[in-house]
Amino acid sequence: MQTVETLNEGLKRAYTLTITAKDIDKRVDAEVKRVAPQVRMPGFRPGKVPANLVRRMHGEALMQDALNSSIQEGVQKVIADHKLRPAMQPSVALGEGYEVGKDAEITVELEVLPDVPAPAIDGIKLERLTVPIDDAEVDAQLEKFAAQQKRWDDAAKSHKAKTGDLVVMDFVGKVDGTPFEGGTGEDMSVEIGSGRLIPGFEDQLVGVKAGDEKVIDVTFPDDYNAEQLKGKPATFDLTIKTIRTARDAVIDEELATSLGLESLDQLKGLLKGQIEQEHNNLTRTHMKRKLLDQLAAGHDFPVPPSMVEAEFQQIWAQLEHEASHEEDPKAALAEMEAERDEYRAIAERRVRLGLLLSEIGQANGVEVTQQEMSRLIMQAAQQYGPEDRERFIQYVQQEPMAAAQLRAPLYEDKVVDFLFEKAEITDRDVTREEIEAAIESEEGFSTGTHTHDHDNHKPGKPSAAKKAAAKKATAKTDEPVKKAATKAAPSKDDAPAKKPATKAKTEAPVKDAAPKKAPAAKKPAAKKTPAKKAD
Repeated sequence: MQTVETLNEGLKRAYTLTITAKDIDKRVDAEVKRVAPQVRMPGFRPGKVPANLVRRMHGEALMQDALNSSIQEGVQKVIADHKLRPAMQPSVALGEGYEVGKDAEITVELEVLPDVPAPAIDGIKLERLTVPIDDAEVDAQLEKFAAQQKRWDDAAKSHKAKTGDLVVMDFVGKVDGTPFEGGTGEDMSVEIGSGRLIPGFEDQLVGVKAGDEKVIDVTFPDDYNAEQLKGKPATFDLTIKTIRTARDAVIDEELATSLGLESLDQLKGLLKGQIEQEHNNLTRTHMKRKLLDQLAAGHDFPVPPSMVEAEFQQIWAQLEHEASHEEDPKAALAEMEAERDEYRAIAERRVRLGLLLSEIGQANGVEVTQQEMSRLIMQAAQQYGPEDRERFIQYVQQEPMAAAQLRAPLYEDKVVDFLFEKAEITDRDVTREEIEAAIESEEGFSTGTHTHDHDNHKPGKPSAAKKAAAKKATAKTDEPVKKAATKAAPSKDDAPAKKPATKAKTEAPVKDAAPKKAPAAKKPAAKKTPAKKAD
């Protein structure tokens, strides 16, 4: 094989490989000898079919296999001989006009990882904002929790339902006078005013009594998920079973024991632990942001454009998804478009920080153990049904890029923890409002930093609509980018689908019912229940 370098500019490389027809033919001969003993042909004993007949029967397939394996070995040899570190999967193309029996000319194009300068990790100074927990905060959380634990009492048969009451009913939905599929249900409970059902449904329950039969008119929303019901007027024949009224929650031992706890003090302890965890998460988010800001400010080196583009596309796709749920999607998209260059700068920063953290981790022996990796895989497998978990585990074990995607967040956390240990940290007590304000500050949005720790940085000062659209998309702004070509976790074609949600009796009055078709893999099915509200 002959190799000629045709491009060496910045991080871009290109090579032309020439694989001779003689080399390909040798591979075909070797493959013929390997498979000949397994070939069966009338008139010949097993394993005695002449090689020339085997070649005549399977020559085309063997030739293609030989060419493919030659190309793969050639690309790997180029990478090894030139000590290349590909940023993404190399682009490989067979020259036009190739004919069997002739030399094959292969074009290989790739971008390589930059030589990351020795990271400056000494002298890092961080402030750790901590939020003390007081009894008043625990009590407030307890009151809020108790208010959510409504206890319902059956009302008198003469009681007329009002907003806040729970109505238990049977129903039959009809379009053009004909019951439609999934439009019948029994003993459905809905709290009037909860907004869980399609517009107009709950309002017409006001005033009903136990034993009433009532027909209501509604119109399904234009964006309703059941295609056959979009925008359609419909009627629902209701039979009211029971009206229940809410009883004010009482903070007492009974509240705790009704939840399976031993005492009210145990409930308070659980709530206090939850608050403490929330405070710790805020503290870590703020510290991590400041740490990454310092790293980004102290290091500047070129990054592979292909990695930046991949990160940008991921950010942009998330932004578009969030914008589609805004009150004015077009306005949100227009604002996004105006700052496209700034989002691309975020993607570049994200890639650079990923390479930097990876370099720091490798230089200091940070690693994810096999035990930790096994635990990650098992945790991820739990989102699949029992019959698909083993398939998912095998997929991750066989696909290095899928494993790398699972590994990346944990590896990042371990590198960050290492840097925290190296840093000079001063502590300062603040209120929860102060630390949340620091995280949500305009300065934070302008820096464009974040990892998977719930940071919300984005370029510029966001408008209310745009800020909401960008929150989730920029929540991973500085998550490390892996050093090899990555494949987004299992697709529906190569990984098992997630376990579906439990089906309810009907989806008819639901404001956002699940579609009939199965959802794409890695996305759980929505519950089919007559009490879900649109996103």
